[in-house]
Amino acid sequence: MSRATDTPARTPARPRPTARTSLPGNPLAPGAARRFVRTALAEWTDLALPGAEFITDRLVDDAVVAVSELVTNAVVHAGTDVELETRLEDGSQDHCESPAGVLVVEVADHHPARVLRDDGVERPHDTVEYGRGLRLVSALSEAWGITYRTGTKTVWARLPVDGVAAVEETAEPEAYAGEHALRRGLRAAEILAPAPRRSVPVQDQEWLNRGALCFLAEASDLLAGQLDEDLVAALTGQLLVPRLADWCAVWLEDEAAARSDGGVVGGPRLARVWHGSENRIEELRLLLEKDPPRLPESARSGPVPMPWPGEALDARAASGTALAYRLIAGGRPLGTLVIGRAGLIRFPDEITGLVEDLSRRVSLAIGAARQYARQATISRVLQRGLLPGAVAEIPGVRSALVYEPCDKGGPSGDFYDLFPAGDGRWCFALGDVQGKGPEAAVVIGLARPWLRLLAREGYQVPDVLDRLNQLLLDDATETSDAAARALVAAGGQGLADEGPQHRFLSLLYGELVPFEGGVHCTVASAGHPLPLVLEPCGTVVSEVAQPQTLLGVFEDATYTCETFELRTGDSLLCVTDGVTERRSGARQFDDAEGLATVLSGCAGLSAELIAERIRRLVHEFGPKPPEDDLALLVLQAE
Repeated sequence: MSRATDTPARTPARPRPTARTSLPGNPLAPGAARRFVRTALAEWTDLALPGAEFITDRLVDDAVVAVSELVTNAVVHAGTDVELETRLEDGSQDHCESPAGVLVVEVADHHPARVLRDDGVERPHDTVEYGRGLRLVSALSEAWGITYRTGTKTVWARLPVDGVAAVEETAEPEAYAGEHALRRGLRAAEILAPAPRRSVPVQDQEWLNRGALCFLAEASDLLAGQLDEDLVAALTGQLLVPRLADWCAVWLEDEAAARSDGGVVGGPRLARVWHGSENRIEELRLLLEKDPPRLPESARSGPVPMPWPGEALDARAASGTALAYRLIAGGRPLGTLVIGRAGLIRFPDEITGLVEDLSRRVSLAIGAARQYARQATISRVLQRGLLPGAVAEIPGVRSALVYEPCDKGGPSGDFYDLFPAGDGRWCFALGDVQGKGPEAAVVIGLARPWLRLLAREGYQVPDVLDRLNQLLLDDATETSDAAARALVAAGGQGLADEGPQHRFLSLLYGELVPFEGGVHCTVASAGHPLPLVLEPCGTVVSEVAQPQTLLGVFEDATYTCETFELRTGDSLLCVTDGVTERRSGARQFDDAEGLATVLSGCAGLSAELIAERIRRLVHEFGPKPPEDDLALLVLQAE
């Protein structure tokens, strides 16, 4: 292991390309670092910057592996955000043995929590790998080291650049380039292999020897981003074939059939079959479905030999080796992964170990996808209970509603209602709870039924808000008292953080009474964006309520209301802050009365068209999708 005592010199003999970025100190940082380095090296090559002519696929792969390990160590050990810099230095620099120069990668963390460990001690396979990554960096680099400055620690590595121009490597036929992209070398597996290796077929050597760790890291990023178990199974097949196997199959156990003791009731389903030759997939599937793998309970994630399905393959694949891996996460069986390769008596240890590592990642991804599916199902059921099944039809009034929760899988913080209150009255509400998820669901579950009950009991608009405000305050007090009692009962342990107890609600609430030629409207806003009225001429847009405090904040709050008439053709627009606070850089949608301006341009449109135009303009306002729930209600007198 070569180590330097000072950081590499920073003044190249001639200008060389440099790229820098900041990364958050979270588990996504290594993946972001890998993408950044790939993009930077590709851009340098496209721009023909000095030294970029010597960037080869091998250098890119080594740089990706090195930066992945350096960033992983920084994030895991320091726990802070990191700064990443990569640059090409001229061959005249000290310590550089390559005439083409070196690629320098530096990862700095600020005010690190603890010193980076590299004690060289082998650790169990399933534990966090502290020293293995840095041993890999050492093997790939011609020099590496750690530099301490006040409040900053930088770990750097110098990767020698091959003196042969990259064009010689990419001048091969397209088929070779594609194969090389799939097989990135073995050195990581050689360096980190926990046991002696048996012979490896020549065609596996290059890919296994240098790209194994990079492959696993990028496979983890890809699998972790999927929220559907069948898609995880499909991606698994594409990751393995043809890199490590000629074909593979993924069986998934029915989650409801899994027993508490780890066993399974009933049989698995064949979720995915993948073969290097697409015309063999269906025949292989039909054969495999007849005889699902039955692995012994003693088999964990290691490989178990399986019969070779030769009758579903062509004559050239009449014999081969197949292995099965149990997919287990959290002690629960999730399924089985089977791989096969023709012409082998047995898979090499390097392959079986690599697939075993991948199977663990596949198991985690399937487990996460199932957890997400369970949570999404619960959320959908909960959401259906929190919102009305349908909005009421009001005589003489056309209504249009847009409701777009930002989190499609969880309870939204926005809610709406439009319902008959009896005695020729209809009431409407548009609310926004502080927060999302279960906490928001609790508030909506209190507010919406109470709004209906109080309205139907004949309470006026201000009285409804007064009582709802007191209800939220009482509920918060009861919740805090219950948490305090539980904390005392537990001896002060484990219940210190029960989340926010104050449940704030912004609400626009109103009452409609139709009459000949229009509608009497009474409305009050509690901390909510004020409603706007558009007259048919389009030249008059006015606010029709006064701003008041949020519900659930002050004990002695007293609410007031405004009453006005919607005449034929008048439109009342009510929105949540997902509309008014929609951002595009530093600007918001409602800056400089932006919402009123948009509404004035809707003169002559129906309620449905007004709602759709505003929804479209809100989406088009920013380059990214909205990051908040969006709800708007248009009421138009006919």
